Amino acid sequence: MTDRNLIVGPFNRVEGDLEIRLDVRDGAVAAAYTNSPLFRGFEMMLLGKDPRDALTITPRICGICSISQSAAAAFALADASGAVMPPQGMLIAAILHAVENLADHVTHFNLFYMPDFARPVYSAEPWHDQAVARFTAMEGSAARDAVTARAELLHIVGLLGGKWPHTLAIQPAGVTKTPTASDKVRIQTALRSFRRHLETTLYGAPVETFAALSSKDDLLNWTAGDTGLFIRIAQAVGLDDMGFGPGRFMSFGAYPLPDRRAFKSGVWDGTLSPVDTTQITEDLSHAWMLGDTAHPRDGTTEPDEDMRDAAYSWCKAPRLNGQTVETGALARQIIDANPLARDLAGHPSAFARVAGRLIEIARTQMLLEDLAAQIDPKDRFMGHWDMPASGTGEGLIEAARGALGHWMNFDGGKITGYQIIAPTTWNFSPRDEQGNAGPVEAALVGAPVRDGEETPIAVQHIVRSFDPCMVCTVH
Repeated sequence: MTDRNLIVGPFNRVEGDLEIRLDVRDGAVAAAYTNSPLFRGFEMMLLGKDPRDALTITPRICGICSISQSAAAAFALADASGAVMPPQGMLIAAILHAVENLADHVTHFNLFYMPDFARPVYSAEPWHDQAVARFTAMEGSAARDAVTARAELLHIVGLLGGKWPHTLAIQPAGVTKTPTASDKVRIQTALRSFRRHLETTLYGAPVETFAALSSKDDLLNWTAGDTGLFIRIAQAVGLDDMGFGPGRFMSFGAYPLPDRRAFKSGVWDGTLSPVDTTQITEDLSHAWMLGDTAHPRDGTTEPDEDMRDAAYSWCKAPRLNGQTVETGALARQIIDANPLARDLAGHPSAFARVAGRLIEIARTQMLLEDLAAQIDPKDRFMGHWDMPASGTGEGLIEAARGALGHWMNFDGGKITGYQIIAPTTWNFSPRDEQGNAGPVEAALVGAPVRDGEETPIAVQHIVRSFDPCMVCTVH
């Protein structure tokens, strides 16, 4: 086989722009370099604005995870001002956010990930006709089913947030809508409808049955629904033998509630430890950015217009204690001690990543039903808060793709610094000053490249298993 270099991209079915340079040796990827080629500059736009403007501006970073950005901005403002959400306000904020993440996961599985298995490269496989019928982009029956179910689920955001995307419902001291008893019934009805979709198409069985799986062997024996088809395909193409992450996982903890986060925070590398956010830095050595490695609270966004040769991406390289970490649904479920996710943790492949999302879909559906049952229309949903003239704040949440952090500084009523590290910034980072590859770059090493492939199918499977959102990556 001929050694060669490939530029793969732009990738279709990815939010934003992504290119990956591959060094191919002996029919496999020897090295990979991820490039986020679109710079947007939201962090620069925020400078000089009223801190409260972050609630309006940051959700515009992304059209598919705007509630995540909104929530992170709200929690950063709450941290800076001392604002406290009433318990019912936290409950509704969690529902809004979890609905968006749940819709995102189902969209990714049906519209972004599975269509690759309908490609002609797999036409000789016995499952290919079924994959074509279900998952062909824009035409498969799974796409129609998922889009219909997703639209019904997002009615909940319309009820509680007025619109989606870019709702302003989540504020530092609560939420803007006091739901009525009728709203509660409609929310529960929408969740029952979405449950029917999951149980008839995705799992082919009760949600609780899938959520109760406790081992990888149990998962591999699952045959019902689209999940069963995915597992059959995954075993046939070797998804469990490709795309290994660093084995270090991080979650900031999802859905803050009065006494806990619904999914726990932490770092997992075989044992669980707390996240020390003071140990987060952003390395700029291989990014087209000017400045020094710094904690995001002290960081800047100054694009290097000369685009020096040593750099190859607009994406910075975030590190925790100087190390790469993987973030996302699999990370959340490992850290939350889900038994199946923990069993997958030692073999963090492309298959494990998609499985983690399937686990989280089931658990999030059950969580939403529990939260909806606790809505009390007679209680308070918004507290009082005063915006100080100066302050600093940190907002940490979990978007669908993983850990999202906002760090803000303001003085004299104006933002003087604002930095965002999105999940895809963590996962698709370039190399750091020590030459350590980012998680996706490392995961691509060893991916098979067939003779004549210009866009290797294995590379696509691995990249999509991380569910990139490139517009969030460089804001």
